[in-house]
Amino acid sequence: MFRNCYVVHCVTAMGRVGQRLPILIQIIVLLCLCDATAAQLSFSVSEEADKGTVVGNLAKDLQINVNELVKRDLRIVSGNSKTYFDVDLKTGALNVCDRIDREELCPNTAKCSLSIEAILNNPMRLHRIEVQITDINDNAPSFREQEKTLNISESSFTGERYLLPMANDADTGSNSVKSYKLSPNEYFSLDVQSVGQHSESAELVLQKSLDREKKSVIRLVLTALDGGKPARSGTLKIVVYVMDINDNSPVFSQPLYQAQVTENAQFQTSIVTVSATDLDEGINSEIVYSFIERGNFNPETVFSINPNTGEITVIGKVDYEENTAYDIRIQARDKGTPSRSVHGKLLVEVTDVNDNTPEITVTSLMSPVKEDAEIDTVVALVTVTDKDGASNGLTNAKLLGVVPFKLKVNYKNYYSLTVDGSLDRESITQYNVTIIATDEGSPPLSSTSVIPVHISDVNDNAPLFSEPVVNVYVKENSAVGATIFIITAVDPDMEENAKVTYSLIGDFSKNIPITSVVNINSETGDIVSLQSFNYEELNTFQFKVQATDSGVPPLSSNVTVNVLILDENDNNPTILAPYSEHGSINSESIPYSAESGYFVAKIRAVDADSGYNALLSYHLSEPKGNNLFRIGTSTGEIRTKRRMSDNDLKTHPLVVLVSDNGEPSLSATVSIDVVVVESTAEIQTQFRHVPVKEDSFSDLNLYLLIAIVSVSIIFLLSLISLIAFRCHRTDGSFSRYSAPMITTHPDGSWSYSKATQQYDVCFSSDTFKSDVVVFPAPFPPADAELISINGGDTFTRTQTLPNKEKVRMVAL
Repeated sequence: MFRNCYVVHCVTAMGRVGQRLPILIQIIVLLCLCDATAAQLSFSVSEEADKGTVVGNLAKDLQINVNELVKRDLRIVSGNSKTYFDVDLKTGALNVCDRIDREELCPNTAKCSLSIEAILNNPMRLHRIEVQITDINDNAPSFREQEKTLNISESSFTGERYLLPMANDADTGSNSVKSYKLSPNEYFSLDVQSVGQHSESAELVLQKSLDREKKSVIRLVLTALDGGKPARSGTLKIVVYVMDINDNSPVFSQPLYQAQVTENAQFQTSIVTVSATDLDEGINSEIVYSFIERGNFNPETVFSINPNTGEITVIGKVDYEENTAYDIRIQARDKGTPSRSVHGKLLVEVTDVNDNTPEITVTSLMSPVKEDAEIDTVVALVTVTDKDGASNGLTNAKLLGVVPFKLKVNYKNYYSLTVDGSLDRESITQYNVTIIATDEGSPPLSSTSVIPVHISDVNDNAPLFSEPVVNVYVKENSAVGATIFIITAVDPDMEENAKVTYSLIGDFSKNIPITSVVNINSETGDIVSLQSFNYEELNTFQFKVQATDSGVPPLSSNVTVNVLILDENDNNPTILAPYSEHGSINSESIPYSAESGYFVAKIRAVDADSGYNALLSYHLSEPKGNNLFRIGTSTGEIRTKRRMSDNDLKTHPLVVLVSDNGEPSLSATVSIDVVVVESTAEIQTQFRHVPVKEDSFSDLNLYLLIAIVSVSIIFLLSLISLIAFRCHRTDGSFSRYSAPMITTHPDGSWSYSKATQQYDVCFSSDTFKSDVVVFPAPFPPADAELISINGGDTFTRTQTLPNKEKVRMVAL
């Protein structure tokens, strides 16, 4: 026990000098007296001190005579509801009058003190007293729970830490918890670390790998010790449950199981029961039995194994010719995560049936398939197996129907279903690919499997025009700015991928861009002319329109636009030379002796227009009553209609009207004076040549024609007689020929068969080879070819027939 006393003896000093000091000194003493009332005494006492324990002597510390304590009525006043101290007025000692529990007064604090006041009367004095309550080790460490349970997996690594609960001690300082210790064991150690200035924490550290199969529960005791003397302690029971992991594989009871079965064993006949055990527990020890497929043999097609009991029974036909014994691998797999398995061997001896069809197994189906998948993209893996032996076990697989896929052989009976053509989701969203697998047995057996392949959409469709080339017909002289055509493209994609814009590409000529001739509305596709067209200067031109969608990346397509200018009848016929020469006088001369049909002149004219607008016709505009001449409406040739007479004029002015066939019709005229002369020597033309004269049909020509016709008739009659003589049946010239059958099919193909049919044919005696066409109805298709048969069955390919209905010619 100790004490500190802070006493100012102001009262005593004032009593001795009060009457002798000047006024100023008295004021100082009064101030000193005021300070004395704030003086504080400090004592200390241990908690749990016995009643009557002396804490300190107030009379001595306050320097008051013991005899004055009663007179001045010394009292102790406490601020607490409970009084822990009182004063002995006889001795002035401050005593403990009640039990002091520091943990009750000052819980969870490092320092604890009680403040009391000592009051003196006559004169009134107030002294503050602070009593420090010192801690003793009267509390043992304790844990909030009696037992701590830890679930630790047996797969935990050494060095892993597990935090343990902290012990609580109501004491402070050196009497609080200072250390922990762990009961001896081979698996764990204790690591104690300082958490704060006055507390410790403990962690459980794994020192050795756990094995549930050796020890599933580990019991430990954690002891907390305080720093008191003697030390006090508290304990915590720790129960460590080692959690099982799937670290043990199942084990079969036998390394090899053997059984016998006849090929005629009924279904569900039990063969053998396999058994396996697992040292793990719970779900890790639950075992599932199954067969393991090896090579082309799948045990599940013949045998069945109970996944829970391991009983193996017959579920299919056993074929001795296929296998004299079945070497089966059995798998025992536990249900742990991850699961562990073991393989066992079962040898089943069998006796004899060959009735197994190929089996098609589809694995790794990639569905849906993007419609832009490249050629040879693998869609699915296909396995074809056949349990038969020799040729009966050899299989071939192929696809049925026309689909953009193909089967590619990877290895033996393993196939890849790959893309073999372009895919278009907009056309077909799903293909049902049918695979047929056929063995090479006799008779062959086959099986089919349908694989649904879904096609997913990508932006693979460019805008489509209804046709690759568009012909646009525009009348010449049409108005500028008129819409000559509306181009439209359709994109089967959706949303932005189907939003189409139009643009012009290509040049009208090397010097003039197409954009100066026509323009296109990028959104509607309206093509507008930017100039008026003249057919005689430009009758056709070509450009391309590109339609682009808004996809990423954008796709586009082009259409060729042929603009054909339609001719308007805006040009008059033009007379050609010599009758069009400027300043010339058009005149022709004919002899007086000219016969009917005598050639006078030929008018030639052209029209810059085309078609019907350029189709010209010629007409004569003669004086009234003159019917001497006529003109060919299409040739423009002027000829006489009859012989001359004495009443005819010597000069005949003719006006030739040349008209086109347009609407309305345009025309041109030319005037010709025809002069009648007495002799042909006087005939001269403007071109200085003698016009062609059409002579009448002479008697010599008639005789020559009669002779030619007679000779031809005689030759034809002779030829007919010769053929009839050669082909007469009585002479044996007609023979029945057995022709091989050539059969045509609806798809355009044909086949040759040695099965013959009898036909009557005619052979010539002077030829080595005669030709005959032998056809069963209907005739071969248009793409048939000529086939020669040179005796026997030898075929020789000849040229393809040029006509539409081509046939196959059999030459004998």
